[in-house]
Order: sequence, then C-alpha cells, then structure tokens
Amino acid sequence: MAVVPVPRKPLTFAERTYLPQIAGGLWTTLKHFVGPKDTMEYPEQRPAIPPNYRGVPTLVFDPHGREKCVSCQLCEFVCPPKAIRITPGEITSDDPAAHVEKRPQEFEIDMLRCIYCGLCQEVCPEEAIFLQNQYSMTGLSRAEMVNDKQRLYELGGTLPDAHFKWDKKKAAEEHSHSH
Repeated sequence: MAVVPVPRKPLTFAERTYLPQIAGGLWTTLKHFVGPKDTMEYPEQRPAIPPNYRGVPTLVFDPHGREKCVSCQLCEFVCPPKAIRITPGEITSDDPAAHVEKRPQEFEIDMLRCIYCGLCQEVCPEEAIFLQNQYSMTGLSRAEMVNDKQRLYELGGTLPDAHFKWDKKKAAEEHSHSH
C-alpha cells in the first residue's frame, strides 16, 4: 500500500498568529455578554420536555393501588446494561391479589448503569414499568443511585389503566366459583 503525500497550502501570516480566530471568539463572547439573556432559573424553571422523552424508569400502580408488576423478569432479561435486578416473591392465598401468581419481593434499577433505552417499558406485558419525564437524578454515593422497589413506586405513582385485566380475571374467577 503506497503512501500518498497530500500537499498543503502554506499558512498566511494572519493564520499563523491566530489573531482572526481569537478576534472571532472574543466577538462571540461579547455578543453573549451584552445580548438578551435567555437563562433559566433551574431547578425552579425547567425546559419543556418532548412528549416521547425517555427519562427515569419507574414502577406504577394501577388505579386501584395494586402493583402491576408480576415478576415476569422480561425487563431484567432485555436490559442491555443489566441495570435491573428482580427477586420474585410469592403472594399468599389470603391476599386480595391472590389470583396473581407472584409480585416482586425486591426490584432494583441501578441508575448508574441505566442507558434510558426504553426496552424495559416496551417489553413489559403488564404495563408496569414506564420511563417518566424526570431527567435529573443525583446522589452522593453509588448506593443512592440504586432505586429500590419503594423508590420506584414513589417516582412512578399511579397511571391510568385502560385494560383493568385483573378486574376482568377476578370477576371471571368469582363467577366460576359461584356455580
């Protein structure tokens, strides 16, 4: 493989002194210094967030306050950086949600690993995990950046549920037990 030298034109005196570049930089600085200020008083004022923004992943309750997550672990398996850790837990027979096989005993998302890709939300069959529009996550230690189950529900809260599939399933079960 041959090396082909590329001829370059010699720099002019002005280019060698960098004066035009320095003057251009100073001019830009001066324009911003005396121009109109479009600053934002963060965190009191926050920028508008686009509707499809992928922010912090959280767990959500259904409108009746029930956990929607059934510990299927699909989000844990699909997560590219392996930021999600789920420990499935059993549901006792006397629990009102006993017709559901399981719920997470522990559910953690390591926000230092999370790449905000949204695959966990896409793969969730229960619509239990959503990427919220929160983009400011801070902590003073690595442990503070791992959101546990309680924190995930605090961030997610309750979202409307158009399916109410647990209600339909429970009604069908009650109907079959009464006959």
